[in-house]
Order: sequence, then C-alpha cells, then structure tokens
Amino acid sequence: MEDIPQSLSPPGESQRIKAEIARFIREDRLQPKLDKLKDGADEARQKLLADHQPATWIAEAARQVEQIQQVTHPVKFSHPQARGATSVNTEGNLGALSIEVGTHNLGERLYLDVACADAKYLPTYKFLCLVIDGRSLLERAIAADPDLAAALSDDRAQATEWMEAFARLPEPKGRIASHKLAKQLYWPVGDGAYHLLAPLLSSPLAHAVHKRISEDRFSDAAKAARDARRAGKAHPEGYRDYPNLVIQSFGGSKPQNISQLNSERRGENYLLASVPPVWESPAIRPPLKIETVFSRYFERRREVRRLSDALKDFLRRVADSGTNIRIRETRADLVAELCGEALHMAAELRTYLAPGWTAGAECQLNLAEQCWLDPARGMDDEDFAAHGRRGDWKDEVCLRFGNWLNARLQTDKTHFGGPEALAWQSALGNELKLLREELDDE
Repeated sequence: MEDIPQSLSPPGESQRIKAEIARFIREDRLQPKLDKLKDGADEARQKLLADHQPATWIAEAARQVEQIQQVTHPVKFSHPQARGATSVNTEGNLGALSIEVGTHNLGERLYLDVACADAKYLPTYKFLCLVIDGRSLLERAIAADPDLAAALSDDRAQATEWMEAFARLPEPKGRIASHKLAKQLYWPVGDGAYHLLAPLLSSPLAHAVHKRISEDRFSDAAKAARDARRAGKAHPEGYRDYPNLVIQSFGGSKPQNISQLNSERRGENYLLASVPPVWESPAIRPPLKIETVFSRYFERRREVRRLSDALKDFLRRVADSGTNIRIRETRADLVAELCGEALHMAAELRTYLAPGWTAGAECQLNLAEQCWLDPARGMDDEDFAAHGRRGDWKDEVCLRFGNWLNARLQTDKTHFGGPEALAWQSALGNELKLLREELDDE
C-alpha cells in the first residue's frame, strides 16, 4: 500500500472515528461478554478487559480478516459442508436482458455479504461496516484514509499494516474450485467452455427480496391499509399480498454459519410461488347430427370466423388487382392458418372425447371424418380400423375442407366456379397438399 496521504477531511474526523471504534469495542463486543460472567469471575473479567483494549482488539481483527471473504454468492447456501469450494463476488451478469432478474438488477441496492470458515470471525466484518461521516471503515481502509490511520494507532507503520490487512477483505482468497456438495451443474458447450446450469444462490438478491416482502407484510403502512380494508374504509395507500409464500431456512439454529446477511435474516429466505396454473380442460361438445364437421361446427370457432372473414375481405379487395408475390403470400398464410385450426380442432376432439364417440347413433359424420376425428375407435372396431389403415379418407377430408372454404368465401366479387378462379384453386390446392402431409404424419 502506498504511503498514507495527507488528510483532506474536516478537522476532528480522526477523533470521531477513534471514538466510534472505542464505542463499538466497548458496547458491542465487550459488554455482552461481561454481562454473562458470574460473580467472582475476576480473572476472566480481567482477561476480557485486556483483550478488548482497542490496540489489542484491532490487531486481532486485522489477523482474523484473512479468514473472511466478501462475497455475493456464498457456497454454504448450497451445502454447509462444501469445504474448499469458492464463493463468488460479482455484480451479476451486466449483459443480461432487461426481462431477466438477477444480482445485476440491484445496482446501488447490492448488499455485499461475507462468508467465513467460522462465525466467530464475523464481528470483524461488523467492525469494518461502521460508518462515520458517510464512509465505512472498509471504504476508508481501501482508500488509505489518513484519518482512519490516525484513529487506529499513533504508530504510523502499525496503522498502515492494519489498514492493508482490512483492505484485502474484498479480494478473492485461494484458488477457484467447486465441490460435489455445491450442487453446481456445468454443461459442456464446446471449446473447453461450460455453461453453469445450477448457479449459486445470490445472497444480495435474496436479501433485497426479503427486505421488500417483509416491508409489504409487516410495515405499519401495510398493516394500516389491511385494517382499513377489513373495516371497509378507504386508505391512501395500498398493500401487497404474496399468496403461497414459503420460508426456506438456512443454517438451522446458527444462521451466522452460512453468511452475515443470512444471519441478519435469521436464516429466512422467501420463496415465491412458481407453480404452473391449474389446467382446466374445456368442455368439448361433440359434432353430432351433422354430416360434415366443417359446416356449423368448425366454422363457428371464433378464430375460424376471424380468419375466414379476413381471407374473404382480402380476396374481395384484390379481386381486380391480378396477382403478385404479396397477394400470393398473404393468401397462402391465411389458408395455412385455417388448416392449422382444422388440425387443432381434431386434436381437441381426440383428446377430450372418449374413444368410440363416433359409433353412436347420433353421430352422422361421413366415414372419412370419423376416421380423422376418432382414430382410437379402431382399437375396439376392426372394420373401422381397417378403413383407417387404407388412408384414402385423408384425401376426402382435404376435399371436404376445400369445398367448405370455397363455399365460405363465395361473394359477388370472389366467385370460384369459373376459369377466373384458377389461380385461387391452385393456391388452395397447394395448401391442401400440405394439409394432406400433416394428416400423414399423425
């Protein structure tokens, strides 16, 4: 570390830093231990007093700081026994997309965490987090602040040594390594590179989420808003609920063994509900008492009406425009979407209706459409299965679809019975050929 520069701070700042350090050692570290001593434990009391002299305590803290690592992703969240695995200190993937949520979203709200081999070293980190005049002791140590040096010791060399030790806190320690208990999954992507499929838990992100949800659940404003709602009264502020919220615990009775932020959260980590929605199957009405599924059943589907009306309107508008690639592509796209709707309808009937529904007396569909819409009937009806295996029903289904579409599109300007409709028939034929291929693949 370079020589400590001359102080640019307001007069008396080193004294304020020294006073805050003394207060911390006396009230936060010494007094709780003195309170636990039994009467007559004079020897233990004298040892505690000696160990908590500022120079002695700071020297021990400078030694212990080597056992502490400043991190954002502590490996102990994955498993407390993942010894030797590397915890990570990162601002997150700054190149991530805006819709992706991660450590990179925190910005100034990034709460840095610390991990250590033993929780007994954590008081050193609390010491470095002390803030005097808007700057923490750690920030001052990294900046080689002369006021911190003056507060630590009258011995300039000793103060420099301690500050150098404290300033190394953010630096990585040891070699980078993982561990089988870290539960990380690396997937090879070629050229010796890997993609990490199971990353370490982001403690700053978990802390930010916990802080936000805790405020939404337990703040005075949220409680007042809920009370107003229960009383049927207006309230200037709203509130947020988190249904099916789960609390995941880390560290058991000793959350400080995982990390400092985990200790501050009492080991709690909120898990938001991320389950898929409950699927409710639609009520499917079978196409009964009709000879073809396309009229009165298929054409009543909302998307079919929209597409067929759009196609009719388009053909009417371009009836006198000849043909070009834009017209051909638009026309083909609309017909292809209608073919897709026909396949979707068939899939619904096969999925939600019991096999053999076409064998009932109320089903008057032609045999080709029965083979298309109820193929599972062939498992109990060999004659039906044999007809289905012949496959000629597929051509008939395509023909019936084409006839229905022609009839649906008939207008004064779009008459498809004469030679002027050859271009349309060719386009329709191409799409029906594709529909036939789709049926072959089923």
